[in-house]
Amino acid sequence: MLVLTRKSNQSIMIGDDVEVSVLSVMGDKVRIGIQAPQEIPVFRTEIYLEIHRKDGEGAPEQDVRTEVSDALRALGEAPGSDEGQPSKT
Repeated sequence: MLVLTRKSNQSIMIGDDVEVSVLSVMGDKVRIGIQAPQEIPVFRTEIYLEIHRKDGEGAPEQDVRTEVSDALRALGEAPGSDEGQPSKT
């Protein structure tokens, strides 16, 4: 694992296409932004694991957005909040 120190408004690059930016630091919470090509899925780990847990149970193939909404619902989070939703700008 590579460990880096960054301040607000600083970023790191992953390869040529993915930029991870520190947007703000408030207490023990860090708000980050991830700029990546649309074909690269970006999920919080708990969402990723929930999607793959469902896949392991033989769930039918679904659109990724539906899977994310279902995973958020299972975790008790409202779809549409700024946390956990992939955002491509």
